[in-house]
Amino acid sequence: MTAKKILSVTLSLLVSALLFAEESLPDGFKKIRFGMSVDQVKEELRKDPAFGFRGDRDVSLLPGENRILIETDTSRTAPYSFLERCSFQFHDDKLYTITINMRKKKMDHYSIYTTLTEKYGNPDSLNPEKSEWKDDNVIMSLERPLTLKYTDRKVFEDLQSKAMVNKTAEEQSKQDFLDLL
Repeated sequence: MTAKKILSVTLSLLVSALLFAEESLPDGFKKIRFGMSVDQVKEELRKDPAFGFRGDRDVSLLPGENRILIETDTSRTAPYSFLERCSFQFHDDKLYTITINMRKKKMDHYSIYTTLTEKYGNPDSLNPEKSEWKDDNVIMSLERPLTLKYTDRKVFEDLQSKAMVNKTAEEQSKQDFLDLL
């Protein structure tokens, strides 16, 4: 093969790869991104009436250390919105989970699923209740009936590993006995 042919084939493959490349998963929804502080998220929610944010009355503390939740409801404040209820969960004052419940009268599961598949490829896991896409940083799931979740994978996995509790002495004793069988 001549150098021109090799260059031509290489360029063709590169252009094809770029045209059919899937986008990386989003690290948030609209202008709200993982890692933002509670105050930054509240400011973005105030700017976008589609969320139906009513201010500090939508903010609450969750059991456990440094866990805050913002919940919005558009039923009275933004009935035109595609969004119905949204929640934003924080750990150590940093956003790590966004849950968006869509208004079923305005949006449907198939349209969202099709759009996500076109943008990000086939889901990594699929079952009747949930479709899930993952990369190194984000877990994005579309759940039935019509909920879209974005999760900061690293924070989530860190919290999960810290939540693992060692077996009690009685549980360990029982397991030791069962291991002898």
